[in-house]
Amino acid sequence: MGTIDREADFTSYVRARQKSFARFAYLLTGEPYAAEDLVQSALAKAYAKWDRISVLESPDAYVRKIMVNEHTSWWRRAWRHHERTDSELIRVIDPAGVDVPSYDSELWAHVRSLAPQQRAAVVLRFYEDLSEAQTAEVLGCSVGTVKSHTSRAIRSLRSTMKEVTP
Repeated sequence: MGTIDREADFTSYVRARQKSFARFAYLLTGEPYAAEDLVQSALAKAYAKWDRISVLESPDAYVRKIMVNEHTSWWRRAWRHHERTDSELIRVIDPAGVDVPSYDSELWAHVRSLAPQQRAAVVLRFYEDLSEAQTAEVLGCSVGTVKSHTSRAIRSLRSTMKEVTP
């Protein structure tokens, strides 16, 4: 694939999927600006491998996996590495334009308090509506690990919600 065709193909893909990726990133991070950074970083990595990614059955799953891995590496570090990219190829919509989910704010606050891997499992399973196998593929773990993360997350949510509920 020529450079121009590759760029056009990637640009078209990003334009079609950027809102979905922005929503997914927001659900992972809980912060609009961190979500924007996450999407930009993931798309920059995806562009570098676009020739391989574009022929996959589900390029979205690969990009989501990049996003989860990148987010995981962020919370493992004591500091955040911010990248600035002005490329039109990976420009993301204005964070103010990200559709912040209208879910119950109290529940969402509890979801945000989960450990990052538990939050990722919950977001992929219940917000992105992926199967356990698809979630395992994105997270790079076994189906059993997905079940464990999800179970612990739900137990934690039930526990914290009971403490708050009169």
